[in-house]
Amino acid sequence: MSGQIIDVDTANAVFDETITGKEFHTHYPYASTTFNNSDEIRIPVQQQDVYTLPCESYLLINGTYSDANGASDSTLKLCNNFGAFLFDEIRYEIAGQEVDRVRNVGITSTMKNALSLRNFEKDSIFMHGWSSDGVEDIQPVNGVYIDGDSAKFKVLLPLKMLLGFFEDYNKILLNVKQELILLRASTNNNAVVVPAGKTFTFGITKITWKIPYVNVSDEKRLSLLRLVDRDEPISMMFRKWNLYEYPTLPISKDVIWTVKTTTQVEKAHYVIIGFQTSRKGDATKRASNFDTISLNNIRLYLNSVYYPYEHIQGDSIILYEMFKSFYRSYYNRNSAAALITPSKYYAMPLIFIDCSKQNDTLKTGAVDIKIEIQTSTNIPDNTTAYCLMISDCIMQYPPLTGTVKNVS
Repeated sequence: MSGQIIDVDTANAVFDETITGKEFHTHYPYASTTFNNSDEIRIPVQQQDVYTLPCESYLLINGTYSDANGASDSTLKLCNNFGAFLFDEIRYEIAGQEVDRVRNVGITSTMKNALSLRNFEKDSIFMHGWSSDGVEDIQPVNGVYIDGDSAKFKVLLPLKMLLGFFEDYNKILLNVKQELILLRASTNNNAVVVPAGKTFTFGITKITWKIPYVNVSDEKRLSLLRLVDRDEPISMMFRKWNLYEYPTLPISKDVIWTVKTTTQVEKAHYVIIGFQTSRKGDATKRASNFDTISLNNIRLYLNSVYYPYEHIQGDSIILYEMFKSFYRSYYNRNSAAALITPSKYYAMPLIFIDCSKQNDTLKTGAVDIKIEIQTSTNIPDNTTAYCLMISDCIMQYPPLTGTVKNVS
């Protein structure tokens, strides 16, 4: 330390001038595209001579939401995270080959972001279709969503909140075509909250994909061109979000759910579990909220190894502490206050199981993944269980030939 204070000749400022500009460019779906329920919407990026930064890209969606006569109605509300519930599936392709995919986008992104979002983000996430507490509905009078006279809404969906690739891979793409494929949900009921007996109209009028184009200095451009000419594979490391569903749990106090059998490469490192009773497709209920089922204990089995080690004994304090620990474990950062507080957790009772630390017995061969559910009373009728498993993935693409492959 004593030597550092006299090294005045090494204290010169160094400026990084390799990036000379960054601007967002708008990409539109194919001209014949409609935005009706169950429609497929394709948004291509054909340019290959540009440097794009997909991790900062977002969807901008315009639409209308009104009563049966086309008028605004203060009793009509939008569900928390309603923008994601407009789609059944989102796929991302590079050079015509699938890189990442999320099914049941509303449930998947709600489960993931309920644990990721922090309290200091509560004002900024409003434009993304999230309520300030992550639980309540979106009031239709808030101008960023609804114009009270014309019943129009607009929502901005960062793709990093919808797919793991966009959250984790924070580098530019070189010399490749890209395409985003959106499959509209078969119903709009999960995106809205309406009083019983009320009819409504809902429609999307416009969808665009806005992507940053990055400009670099001449020296850096020459370096990147040499990289393309060598056609060396570029690795893209990210975490995939895979949702599994048990459509109707048996009316019982003890359930064993065999989720899947997988290779050790694809096995889960983080698992989020949630339950919903009679919510799917019911516009009178919040599709983004989850239900308690008098949970007494829950365990994840990877072959014979189980997590958590101790019995939780239905203790909501322990469950919330597990919920809160996701941020520190997943992002390797010091914990900040979660968006969903302990009092609101009862409306969003998601169970997080950290299985990222695994012993040698799980590093070879197939892995059977099971979930054991124990309750103090019978599980209610028409209860669906969801399991979001997050696992590591490594894809590669050579920028000249553009053949994408999984090398995990």
